[in-house]
Amino acid sequence: MHLTKQGIITMTLLTLLISLPDLLSAQKNTEEKKKGETIKWMTFEEALIQNKKKPKMIFVDVYTDWCGWCKKMDAETFTDPEVVKYINKKYYAVKFNAEQKEPVTFKEQEFVNPNPEKSKSTHKLALALLKNEKLYPSYVILDKASDWIYKMKGYQTPDELIPLLTYYGDEHYLKMSWSEYTAQQSR
Repeated sequence: MHLTKQGIITMTLLTLLISLPDLLSAQKNTEEKKKGETIKWMTFEEALIQNKKKPKMIFVDVYTDWCGWCKKMDAETFTDPEVVKYINKKYYAVKFNAEQKEPVTFKEQEFVNPNPEKSKSTHKLALALLKNEKLYPSYVILDKASDWIYKMKGYQTPDELIPLLTYYGDEHYLKMSWSEYTAQQSR
């Protein structure tokens, strides 16, 4: 079959017209994912204020600007729709830079960065939350009274994070051990 220039143009236009709905749908899905729900991150102080008004668990992401795994958590795990939905429902989510310069008052104590002008100087609240362990990313869960109940370390996939969020967020930790909970979930 030999097509003229006019025929090639007509075939190309027809192909584009036929595939246009699929292209528009794919673009819309991508835009919806980009515009989708995100974790409602707040400062530590904002979470404490909100917690006094309406008690919830507090999930603290302790990170640093130079941490590659922290960036991977932000890009992959903290954008997962199930993680986003659950954290927003059950927790006040806090992004806490372990090297931030500003002081923070928590439980009537002021925590500061002892050397705010120095690179990689750790904030005293980060040290308190992480029980003096400097490993990033790390995550701390505070209960509804803002008391420390759990710390997890390192990069977490959505599949690793969801069970932990659920165990604490649904307060299973008050009724059973982690091993009892995971055994019950695998049935």
